Amino acid sequence: MSDQHSQSGNDTVARSQLTALARQTLEHYQQNAEGFREGTRDHDVSQNIDALLRHIQAPAPLQILDMGCGPGRDLRTFTEMGHVAVGLDGCERFVEMARQDSGCEVWLQDFLALDLPPERFDGIFANATLFHIPSKVLPAALRQLHQSLKPDGVLLSSNPRGDDQEGWTGDRYAAYYRLETWQAFMQAAGFVEIEHYYRPAGLPREQQPWLASVWRRLPA
Repeated sequence: MSDQHSQSGNDTVARSQLTALARQTLEHYQQNAEGFREGTRDHDVSQNIDALLRHIQAPAPLQILDMGCGPGRDLRTFTEMGHVAVGLDGCERFVEMARQDSGCEVWLQDFLALDLPPERFDGIFANATLFHIPSKVLPAALRQLHQSLKPDGVLLSSNPRGDDQEGWTGDRYAAYYRLETWQAFMQAAGFVEIEHYYRPAGLPREQQPWLASVWRRLPA
């Protein structure tokens, strides 16, 4: 077999593996959708919402993409604040819930094959979602998010942090990055960092498992 054919075969295997792990992760959320909604209904992410909105320079109402919107909790918050929010999730049950609970437009899309409109959004809220994307395809996903922001648009990500571990956590695939690794991914996709912080606020660092960061797409 030629090297070219061998590489093509390897790429096919890699794609099938990525598809399988994404399917298993989504199936976990599909089967546990009701429990997830109840368990996260009262989570306070106002610090993250404020961090996104205060850096957006466009006039209200803002166009916001809630990337990995889940059952729609934060879509409702953005809407109640007077903004136009669009949700996106790969779990069909979450998409149904989010549409019903928020009244917002919600897109069903696989994170591994995003297809986003260019320069549509003033802000992207990626709260507890991007860490499910395997590192192999994360750069492509981040480029999609970057091009979907308007110039000067802002993205907030919040991920559980770690020492660059990647693999299965129960039935979910996840990656836990160091700050420096996450910064490298974001910068390679064209983002410029505005700020980062650890959550929950006011605790010692070892009790802050979440890394939040805010990024801008600069004008060309």
